[in-house]
Amino acid sequence: MDATQIFDGLNPEQRRAVEAVRGPVCILAGAGSGKTTTITRRIANQVATGTFEPDEILAVTFTDKAAGEMRERLAALGAGGVAARTFHAAALAQLHAYGAAPERGIVPSKVIILTNIARALPRPFRFRPVGDLATEIEWAKNRRLTVESYAGGLGEHRPPLPVDVMERVFREYERRKAALGKIDFEDLLERAIGLLEADDHARADLRERFRAFTVDEYQDVNLLQQTLLELWLGERDDLCVVGDDHQAIYSFTGATPGYLLDTPRRLPHSTVVRLEENYRSTPEILALANRLVPRMGGTEKRLRAARPPGTEPLMRSFDGPEETRFVVQRVRALHGEGVPWDELAVLYRTNARSAQYEEAFALAEIPFQVREGGFLKRQAARRTRSLLRRSDSTAVAGSVAEAARREGLLHAPTKRLGEQELVRQADLARLVDLARAFDDGQRTVADFLRDLDERFGPQSQVEGVQLLTYHRAKGLEFDAVFLTRLEDKELPIRQAKTPAEIEEERRLLYVGITRARRHLHLTWCSGASPSPFLRELGLAAEPPRRERSPGVEVEETPIHTALRRWRLERSRADGVPAFVVFHDTTLAALASRRPTTRDELAAVPGIGPAKLERYGEDVLSTLASALAA
Repeated sequence: MDATQIFDGLNPEQRRAVEAVRGPVCILAGAGSGKTTTITRRIANQVATGTFEPDEILAVTFTDKAAGEMRERLAALGAGGVAARTFHAAALAQLHAYGAAPERGIVPSKVIILTNIARALPRPFRFRPVGDLATEIEWAKNRRLTVESYAGGLGEHRPPLPVDVMERVFREYERRKAALGKIDFEDLLERAIGLLEADDHARADLRERFRAFTVDEYQDVNLLQQTLLELWLGERDDLCVVGDDHQAIYSFTGATPGYLLDTPRRLPHSTVVRLEENYRSTPEILALANRLVPRMGGTEKRLRAARPPGTEPLMRSFDGPEETRFVVQRVRALHGEGVPWDELAVLYRTNARSAQYEEAFALAEIPFQVREGGFLKRQAARRTRSLLRRSDSTAVAGSVAEAARREGLLHAPTKRLGEQELVRQADLARLVDLARAFDDGQRTVADFLRDLDERFGPQSQVEGVQLLTYHRAKGLEFDAVFLTRLEDKELPIRQAKTPAEIEEERRLLYVGITRARRHLHLTWCSGASPSPFLRELGLAAEPPRRERSPGVEVEETPIHTALRRWRLERSRADGVPAFVVFHDTTLAALASRRPTTRDELAAVPGIGPAKLERYGEDVLSTLASALAA
C-alpha cells in the first residue's frame, strides 16, 4: 500500500485524523470538508500501518450508496477487505452467522401492511398517507418504544393522529406483521441486540472478529443503533465517529446528534478533530452560512473556504408569482452562461411546493426532475385522476371538487397533520383550483386531465433542473441553488413549536445554504412574513421589484407592446404567470424577427413544438394586426 497516496492532498486537520489509527477518534466534520476522504484514508492507514487487518475493521454508514462508495474508495487505496455496510446490513449478516436470521424475511416497506389498516380508520383519518404512519412507527421503534410504552414515551413529540388512534394503528401493524411471520428493519436491529445480549459465545466471537469500528454520519444515529454499536464495542474504544451536528435534520426518525456531541465525555481520551476547511463553496456563501452558527448550539464550527471568491448570495422578496418568474429567468440565464441543467437546484421545505415549479419549467420548456416524485405522481393527483378518468362531464370544477372531497380534502387542515398529509392536502387543493380556472362550461373533464399532462410534464429523468426538499438535498451539491419561500410558517414550518424543533428548522436552512458551490439565491414573497432566520443572517433585503431577464434590453415598439398585451391576456385566460406563456427574450425575438409563417415562427428561440401548437395562430394574428397598424 502506497503511504504517499494515503496522505496526498490532506490538510493538517485531515492528516491528524488519518494518523490517529487507534481510537477513540471523534471527527466533527463541517459541510464540504472532505469527511469521506478523511475516514477512508484513516481506515487505509490503519491497514497500511499494520494496526489492524482489513477484515478486523467494520465501517458503518446509513445508505447502501454511501457504503458502496466507501468500499470503492477503500479498494482504490489497497484496503479492499474492509467490511463497509449499513447498520441493517451488518446486523443481518451477524444474524445469519449465528443462525438467528428471520425465516420468512423482512417487510420491504411498512406501507404494505399499513395501507389496509389506514383504510379502516375512523373517517376523519381514513385518507392519511400511510407514509406519515410508517414514519411515526419508525420513530417509536428507533427509540425502543413498544406498543405498551408508546403513549408514555412521547414527551413533547406530536404524532400525526390522536395518541389513542395512533396506538391502535401501531398495535394492529405489529399484529399483522407477526401473522405474516416477518420482521421490519427496526426488528432486525432489535433481534441483533437480543442475540448479542443473550448469547455469550456470539458476543465474544463477534468482538474477536471486529476490533475497530468507524461510523459515518454519526449525528443521525438513534437509540436502537447506538445500543447495537455499544454491544459491538464492549469495553473497547477503537471507535472513530464522524458527523456534523449542524446537519442533524432527522429527529422525526428518532435520530439525535447527542451521541456525537457526547463522545468526548463518554470516551474521555478521544482525539477530537475539527474539519472546518470547506472545498465546496465560495467564501461569500460560507460567510452567510456561518452567520447561523451562533444560534445553532452544539459545536462552534466556522467553515473556511478553500475556493476563490465569487459573487455575493442574492436575497430578495417578490410579489406573488414574480418569485417563480425570477427563478425561471435566472435558471435560464445561468444555463446560458454554461451551468448544466442538473447543476441547478430549487429547494423548498415540503414537496407540495414542487408543483408551481413543475408547471413553470414545463411551460418554459426547461427540463426538470423532481427527486421525491412530481405533482402528478403523488397520491392526491393519482387517486383523484383515477376517479375522474371515465368522466366526460363539462362541469369540470364540480367534478374535480367532488373527487377531491371523496379523497378527504379538508377545508381547514388541522395543525396535527403529518408532513406527508399536508402535502396531500395542498395537492388536492391545487387540483381544485386548477379545475376552477380551467372550467369554461364547454371543455370536459377529459380535456382537463390532458391539460394536466401537458402542463406538468414531461420530466427528464436523465438531466434537468433539480426540484427537491431540504431533506432530500442533504449530501448533495450544485453549482447554483435557489432557496425559495423563505417565510414564516414555511421555514420554520408551521408544525415546529418547541425550541428543539425550531433549531432543527434552522439547521435545514444551513444545509440548504451549504449545498451551493458558486451561486446562491434566497427568495420569499413580499405578501408573507419573512422567515425569522433571514433576520439572523443579517442581510439587508432588497424591496420587491419587477425585472426582465438579466441582459435583456427591449425596445418598447408598438409591435412589442401588442405582443405583451396579448401575452398578459393569454396568461390570465390560462391562469398562469405571463412569463410561462413566453419569456421576455422570446417576445424580444418576435418583435425583432416579425415572423409571418409557422415555419418562421418555429425558428424563433424559445418556441418549441408545444408552444407553436398552443400559441402559434394567436401570435401570427397579433403580429399581423400590429404590422398592419
